[in-house]
Amino acid sequence: MELQLALDLVNIPEALEVIKEVEGHVDIVEIGTPVIINEGLRAVKEVKAAFPNMIVLADLKVMDAAGYEVMKAAEAGADIVTILGVAEDMTIKGAVEEARKLQRKILVDMIGVKDIETRAKELDALGVDYICVHTGYDLQAIGKNSFEDLLVLKRVVKQAKIAVAGGIKLRTLPEVIQAQPDLVIVGGGITSTEDKAATAAEMLKLVRQG
Repeated sequence: MELQLALDLVNIPEALEVIKEVEGHVDIVEIGTPVIINEGLRAVKEVKAAFPNMIVLADLKVMDAAGYEVMKAAEAGADIVTILGVAEDMTIKGAVEEARKLQRKILVDMIGVKDIETRAKELDALGVDYICVHTGYDLQAIGKNSFEDLLVLKRVVKQAKIAVAGGIKLRTLPEVIQAQPDLVIVGGGITSTEDKAATAAEMLKLVRQG
């Protein structure tokens, strides 16, 4: 089981500061969609340049022209690129083909997918690397979480790794770990704490034990 830090509401200098603080306590660092909207793929490039041994995920949430967008993210140094599960199958295939060619990985974000079970089976057959159940900010605000969807993925997905994201905190992490995902994605649960390094270290310890 691995731990991914999602950096969502920061600029490049702040992102570099946070990564420096938690380096060694996370497996993957995610350059979140808000950062890429504000700073472009330069954010991925600068993080990869500063932390060349870190696995970097670019949260592009690709919806179309996936081959091109995966190629550009890879050029910037992204190891993993996200695509939306509601995208067309041809788009998912394009992402997977380009990623294979460049030795990168594709994480599918299931945000907005209504029939999680059926779509997860289809995506698994298309050869994606990760399938992620994700409670977005808007649903977190009304008290939703991803745990039930996570159990569905665990039941039906045979090839891809399973990831979970959305509102995970230190106190809710044990419940998440019980479902045995392959990747736990945490944003504010680390970045909004007083001692980010200590929180990340504690989370990584729990994830590794899980």
